[in-house]
Amino acid sequence: MNPVTLLGLIAGTLTTFAFVPQVIKTWKTKSAGDLSIGTMSLICTGVLLWLIYGLLIGDVPVIAANAVTLVLVTATFVMVLLYRK
Repeated sequence: MNPVTLLGLIAGTLTTFAFVPQVIKTWKTKSAGDLSIGTMSLICTGVLLWLIYGLLIGDVPVIAANAVTLVLVTATFVMVLLYRK
């Protein structure tokens, strides 16, 4: 594997898994009052566009990172809608 691809995979892994603690916390506490619907909407849209971009250019690190990130941020966004008071 070339160093540039490896760098992309490492960066994608770190930024993707940065969402895991938020997903876990929101799920455990059943509380999302501090999370902004606007911010979550923008993040979901941006990640979806990055995923489409990665698919169009055939870049594995971009595709992999954004596919997983999209699942995580979508889960968080759904919980924001469900648990909002």
